[in-house]
Amino acid sequence: MTLSIRWKVTIITLLVLACGLLITRTLTLRSLEQQEIHQSGRILEAQSSLVAYGLQPFLTQPESLSSTHQLQAVVRDLSARALARVTVIAPDGRVLADSAVSDSNLTAVENQLARPEIEQAAATGRGTDLRTNHTTGERTLYAAISLSSANQATPSVFLRLGLPMTALDRQVDRLHRDLAVAFGIAFLIAITLSVWLAHGITKPLSEIAIAARQLAKGDHAVRIRTGSQDEVGLLADTLNHMTDQLKAKLTELSEDRAQLLAMLTSMVEGVMVLDSRGRVLQINPALERMFNVTRMEVRGHPCSDVFRHPQLDTLVSTVLTKRMNEEDEILLHPSGRRLHIEASVTENEQENDACVVLVFHDMTELRRLEIIRKDFVANVSHELRTPLTSIKGYIEALLDGAKDDPETSTKFLNIILKQSDRLNLILEDLLQLARIESGQILFKREPLHIQGVIERTLAMIKPLADKNGHRLVSYVSDDLPAVLGDEDRLTQVLSNLLDNAVKYTPGKGTITVAAHPVSGDPAQPGMATAVELSVTDTGIGIPEQDRPRVFERFYRVDKARSRELGGTGLGLSIVRHIVEGLGGRVWVEGNTPTGSRFVVRLPAQQIGRPVSRAATDEEGLG
Repeated sequence: MTLSIRWKVTIITLLVLACGLLITRTLTLRSLEQQEIHQSGRILEAQSSLVAYGLQPFLTQPESLSSTHQLQAVVRDLSARALARVTVIAPDGRVLADSAVSDSNLTAVENQLARPEIEQAAATGRGTDLRTNHTTGERTLYAAISLSSANQATPSVFLRLGLPMTALDRQVDRLHRDLAVAFGIAFLIAITLSVWLAHGITKPLSEIAIAARQLAKGDHAVRIRTGSQDEVGLLADTLNHMTDQLKAKLTELSEDRAQLLAMLTSMVEGVMVLDSRGRVLQINPALERMFNVTRMEVRGHPCSDVFRHPQLDTLVSTVLTKRMNEEDEILLHPSGRRLHIEASVTENEQENDACVVLVFHDMTELRRLEIIRKDFVANVSHELRTPLTSIKGYIEALLDGAKDDPETSTKFLNIILKQSDRLNLILEDLLQLARIESGQILFKREPLHIQGVIERTLAMIKPLADKNGHRLVSYVSDDLPAVLGDEDRLTQVLSNLLDNAVKYTPGKGTITVAAHPVSGDPAQPGMATAVELSVTDTGIGIPEQDRPRVFERFYRVDKARSRELGGTGLGLSIVRHIVEGLGGRVWVEGNTPTGSRFVVRLPAQQIGRPVSRAATDEEGLG
């Protein structure tokens, strides 16, 4: 059982007090006894002189000592006068007379020569001793002197006086009782004072302990209040100051942690922290998305067991072994992500340990854009080189003599003109695309009915469609709302889509233009309604793997056919930029069983009046 400090202080105080009282009692009784013995010894010395004076007649006549009856009478008389027991002892130790012994028993008294006081008197002339008397059973103080006649060198007899210490014993007993009462009262007072003192000491300590427990639970508002100015008060003030500092440090750490967490959470780059043994300490949400893992799954596990990527394992092992910063680029399967990894080592000087911080940059889009850029540069160079090469070749042919033949020179000049027009068309499309991307072209956002755009564009494209024997069909819903857009740009979008449909649809095919309202747009939350415009053909179609790239510049599914038909490869890229500039989306789908379906979705301004329109080229376009 563990005692509290209060009881420890109380018990120790009481033990110290009890020891002090016992020592005081012992010293007091010893001092009193010594004082009484000393005083009684002086009294016995004086009485011994008086008794010796009374025995002078017997000393001057030694033969009178043999008269026991007469000597006993004198000894009893002197004992009554001296108030002490008087004993006369022969030099050989026999008792000649004793005031406390009857005449008949005198011979039965044992020899006294071995008594300490007799031995001292025989050696020095005087002797004292304090012992319990065998005859009376009382403690008795004895004083013995040697008596001799004037003409004798050896003692004639030994005179011994015995003074009972009854009064001293009674006084000591009374003192015992008085001290017991006094000590009992003092002990009760001491108990009260020690409990009060212990409470005064331990109460602030208990409050400090309670405050420490609350502080351990996270309550940093706790304060220790004490009015004492001693060490306990100093301890309370120190703990209050420590609490304030701890609160400030925790607040600072919490703010730093929140900022670090916010920074890690908001980072696009993935971050992973490893300890010196390659175990995962922390990852951020971006890395979770990159590797499709969760923080709880990977924390505390070796990096090699979690990600199982040999190139990443090699990088981590190299960094931990060399303690040097490294970087590498890895490819994830089967997602195809390309990640650039920067690994840096942070040293812990106190623990002589190191941890590794790895930052993962998703380079997938950048690498894709690099490929697109390379393709774009290559395509631009090729597209520009083709007409320029043709122009240069025909000019050289003219200079070599073809100019002298009017028919040949006219044919060559027509080809040069055609290639110049093609070169000019490429440059105009590139210029227009650059202006759209740079924001130099501002799109109007005016409410317009898409029916009129469809009618005008179909009228423009109809001669080309008739030339190829195509059938044009349009479907416009009756409840089609107005859209927010730029009429000229929408006409350009629709004409580009229809032009591609006519070019890549074999003869006597069908090209359908449709428009209908849609409620909401999952890709653009908050939009109330939208209008969906589609151009569907029955042409050669676009392979599924090529559909995501058809809106890239100069991207062609069939390059030879595209050049044969005179396309620049920029039309669909311009379509995408215009539609996105108007706040819409454009994509391509496969058509069943053949052909393609291009879809443009534009935000609606309001629900307009119903416009009935369901015409074919035979009905509305003929």
